[in-house]
Amino acid sequence: MEPKIAIGVDVGGSHIVSAAVDLEALQILPGSTYSASVHNKAPKETVFATWSKALNQTMAHMPEGETVSLGFAIPGPFDYTNGIALYTGDNDKYAQLYGVSLPEELSQYLDRDKLAFRFLNDATSFGVGVAAQKNARDFNRIIVVTLGTGFGSAFVQQGIPLVNHPDVPKEGCLWDKPFKEGIGDDYFSTRWCIQRYQQLSSETVPGVREIAMANNEHSRSVFTEFGTHMAEFMLPFLQRFRPDVLVLGGNISKAHALFLPALCDGVQKMGLQLRFEISPLMEDAAIIGSARLFEPHFWNQVKDDLPTI
Repeated sequence: MEPKIAIGVDVGGSHIVSAAVDLEALQILPGSTYSASVHNKAPKETVFATWSKALNQTMAHMPEGETVSLGFAIPGPFDYTNGIALYTGDNDKYAQLYGVSLPEELSQYLDRDKLAFRFLNDATSFGVGVAAQKNARDFNRIIVVTLGTGFGSAFVQQGIPLVNHPDVPKEGCLWDKPFKEGIGDDYFSTRWCIQRYQQLSSETVPGVREIAMANNEHSRSVFTEFGTHMAEFMLPFLQRFRPDVLVLGGNISKAHALFLPALCDGVQKMGLQLRFEISPLMEDAAIIGSARLFEPHFWNQVKDDLPTI
């Protein structure tokens, strides 16, 4: 019997959020969302004990005696087919989980005996969740990018993420594609905004929010440059995939009023007509997207293309 409710889990670098999702309505059940702050450099036992605080509270909303379905939106590098973490010290997160099987070891910290685990990249999960919303279902092709600590992306066609497709970069990833002096992740992330603002103003700020609040010539230059760069970077991917809409999410997207005009202008100058949207869902989209791993049609479409990235 297929589950009607699954738990979606969004694993971040500093926190974890879980919630029960109605798979028919694709909505989070009220009162089932729980979160916990995580020290991602802590020992495995500490990380799992912290994760379980949120998971066990959400699982309390599930019927007793039934198998609990857990879909994880989790960043790479990760073996998504087998649920094995591949983080190293170079990734600056969860290095203590390297080689650890989450289905085998996290289970020991959870309150239920009957558990099913499935895994999907966090940016892909976000894209799937966004594409499942009513205002996005009418679009055939969607590119979703997440702008925050890192630069995530998902190429979605009719609600299904594409990772092995001639119109899509390998694994649907943009963060590792060459751009100017480095790669996409070097230019479309919080650290670039902070570094560029410091170069222009000689001031050090903790995040993008502070840059936006500064509202001075230097902050305006940072965001204009950000949008202009993004238009240049995205051009070949837009030309090949031909999306109906580009959806922006993540914390930097909250400052869209400051960089979207430059992005739109850059895309239009290149002769492309494209709709832009800002997703208000944030982590809810990743939770809904990961829970969909237990939706039969969706799972059958993606199960053979789960990457190890």
